[in-house]
Amino acid sequence: MSSFYEKIHNLSQKIIENNNWRQRESFNLIPSETTPSPLVKMCEISDPSGRYAEHRTMKGEEIYFYQGTDFIRDVEEEARREFQRFFDCTEVELRTISGQMANEVVFKGMVRFLNRDRPQGKPMRKMKLVMNNELTKGGHLSSQPMGALFNYVEEDPETGKEYVINFPVLEENPYKADVAKLGEILDKHKPELVVFGKSMFLYQEPVKFVHDVVKDWEAPPVIMYDMAHVLGMYGVFQEPIAEGANVITGSTHKTFFGPQRGIVAGNFPKGSPLRKLWLDIKGRAFPGSTSNHHLGTLLALLMAVYEINEFKE
Repeated sequence: MSSFYEKIHNLSQKIIENNNWRQRESFNLIPSETTPSPLVKMCEISDPSGRYAEHRTMKGEEIYFYQGTDFIRDVEEEARREFQRFFDCTEVELRTISGQMANEVVFKGMVRFLNRDRPQGKPMRKMKLVMNNELTKGGHLSSQPMGALFNYVEEDPETGKEYVINFPVLEENPYKADVAKLGEILDKHKPELVVFGKSMFLYQEPVKFVHDVVKDWEAPPVIMYDMAHVLGMYGVFQEPIAEGANVITGSTHKTFFGPQRGIVAGNFPKGSPLRKLWLDIKGRAFPGSTSNHHLGTLLALLMAVYEINEFKE
């Protein structure tokens, strides 16, 4: 049996060898694995990494349930302002700790929002129909029934499968939406949620097209864009909120060179018909999905968004 000191030495040597290989001796061709700046990495291991800062909105005031949180509260508020600047939006939720959790928080929020006016004693219903990108045609796992969408969409009793339909694609190009067929499918099926976003992006998503088709419906769907893989190119590759998306989600460590976290953002000003949806999304972030939302990486995220807002051009 190796001694404690031998174990420490062996592990330390392996860590050094792995760091040299990953950081200096190889080109990493996986776009979801980036190397943040030394400043971002230093923030990750600072004191907040061992702390909690649970908080929620109660009667219009943000209430923190731990003492000694003034510093990290200011960090979160500052990071929210910087992301509002980055996205040019009104609302940002920073407490999700992965892109998949960010998606699940939106799906949970949708279910609560759709049940706000249900009669007392009536069971909560799930989303009736969701449209997304097919997994084998570039779609991402987190917006599939086998992923984060699991248990939040109704099931077809005849097939036993969830009521999910996919964007139609061109026959000659399975990674590009067929907008001619898309309009017909939207009018026929009337989804409650439309989820854009892929793990393999070759083209922009038809956000404005869908927004223009559904904007005059009596009950238009919520338009969501999972930007995990293109978040760092917001406004260059595509600017979904300006094109009509209600909410965007993403992870913050792919093309956005930050720590591993998730984010939800959108335009939900007071008076908006979807304002209560945003309140439900916040409630599903905490206490619905998180307790400790990893304050070390939250601090690192502020440093990363400082960097991208300064140098994004």
